[in-house]
Amino acid sequence: MDPTRRLPEAFVDHVRTFVDSGQPVAEPRDASTVVLLRDGDGEPGGLEVYLLRRVDQMAFAGGFCVFPGGGVDQRDFDHEIGWAGPSPSQWATLLATTEQHARALVCAAVRETFEESGVLLAGPTASSVVADTTAEDWEADRRALEARELSFTSFLAQRGLVLRTDLLGFWGSWITPVFEPRRYDTRFFVAALPEGQVTRDVSTESSHVLWKPVREVIADVDADRLAMLPPTYATCLELYAATSVAEAIASADSRDRTPILPEMQVDDDGGYLELPERLVALGESVGRSLDEVPGLRGRRG
Repeated sequence: MDPTRRLPEAFVDHVRTFVDSGQPVAEPRDASTVVLLRDGDGEPGGLEVYLLRRVDQMAFAGGFCVFPGGGVDQRDFDHEIGWAGPSPSQWATLLATTEQHARALVCAAVRETFEESGVLLAGPTASSVVADTTAEDWEADRRALEARELSFTSFLAQRGLVLRTDLLGFWGSWITPVFEPRRYDTRFFVAALPEGQVTRDVSTESSHVLWKPVREVIADVDADRLAMLPPTYATCLELYAATSVAEAIASADSRDRTPILPEMQVDDDGGYLELPERLVALGESVGRSLDEVPGLRGRRG
């Protein structure tokens, strides 16, 4: 992350208007997002991530590249949902919250991933995963879930499936800055693309989707070829050193997962987001590494 990078003046004006108005700060809404991963070339920065470009008309992050995810639905709290892997109480300890809340966050992560990518982290047993979700009957269920015509609990029960919560690794959390009218407390999870499954451009909230090595994602954001919010960009930076999906997921438990709430700083030269020093240092380190990668020299702007 570049601490000297200035934000557009229109964005700074938006913050000034919020401060001057004295309007109350919006309460963050719970959300979950999943970083789908697949192996790349085995070199630093080669790990591939799945991204959706949100349609420009979206009220939040329109035009930005994001990971699959979204807000927690009331039905995500259903305690009758099929479950395999770490228990809700274990997730509660990991997420530092109540068992009921943890169940909802995990359910939302799996449900939103299926709704937005067609990838389902569930299986008929605690040791198996659905191999293919591309048939029309799966697509009909996905659309019904997206339209909230079908609950996730009913969907899994009808198909005899259980959530494979062991396929998720908890990566960390970000809270939207106080000056935004729409705010989210988003938990980030990482997961491997299950064998046999494929991502599909199915979300009504995205204009297109792509798989891309994290080194190219970072280079394209640095050169303003991709628009990306700080949490997504920072996650790519954090994944840069991992040379395999297994390594990335295994590293989750040793991470600093302190929630991050960016703050806006305004001075005579404009404004910038103040972020944890560890992310600033990581951005500088990854930037130096990218400058030595053949084919990326000169591409970062």
